[in-house]
Amino acid sequence: MFLDGRVYVIDVDAPPGERRPRARDDQVALAAPMPATVASINVTPGQDVTQGDVLIMLEAMKMEMPIKAPRDGRVKTVACRRGELVQPGVPLVELE
Repeated sequence: MFLDGRVYVIDVDAPPGERRPRARDDQVALAAPMPATVASINVTPGQDVTQGDVLIMLEAMKMEMPIKAPRDGRVKTVACRRGELVQPGVPLVELE
């Protein structure tokens, strides 16, 4: 779910007390929540980021949607470019 610039993962099928691996959460958090255009890219591979840093700014339907770092880490790859139309669920950034 995308709310106020943040991505929340809701897993209704998981048994109580069981957590999913963080990598799967990163895939969701670092992907576009809906079809959008990449307005700006604020990071480069090798750059250290802190939880909450805006990595990429997307634009859809006249709204800006920031893709924020879900945790501290280092940018491994950036899989999009400015002006590109991106689809939901496709990872835009990979963190180490």
